[in-house]
Amino acid sequence: QVQLVESGGGLVQPGGSLRLSCAASGRTFSTNGMGWFRQAPGKEREFVATINWNGGSRFYADSVKGRFTISRDNARNTLYLQMNSLTPEDTGIYYCAARQYTSVWSMSEDEYDYWGQGTQVTVSS
Repeated sequence: QVQLVESGGGLVQPGGSLRLSCAASGRTFSTNGMGWFRQAPGKEREFVATINWNGGSRFYADSVKGRFTISRDNARNTLYLQMNSLTPEDTGIYYCAARQYTSVWSMSEDEYDYWGQGTQVTVSS
């Protein structure tokens, strides 16, 4: 059983930065592959970034590559998403997700078992 709670969203101007956090409960956090997804109004949820259990392997969507950084602190049971150079196209609800039995990354939402409630990110001037 893993519970995930996102935080850190808000309103930011284009070109600004935000750091999202995902607090996880459960002793299995350190073994889980993790990911970030986002969903804009009227659109399907899309992959943003993923990371393996020890942070040694990362993968990003082309739309955020070079601007976003995914990281994790297993001692604090927390996943992070540092977002820089934000644009209005980054607006949406950002979700944290965890895999149940697999420690490697995945960009497919169907391969994740646990999801947070999401945190709103709005990029607007």
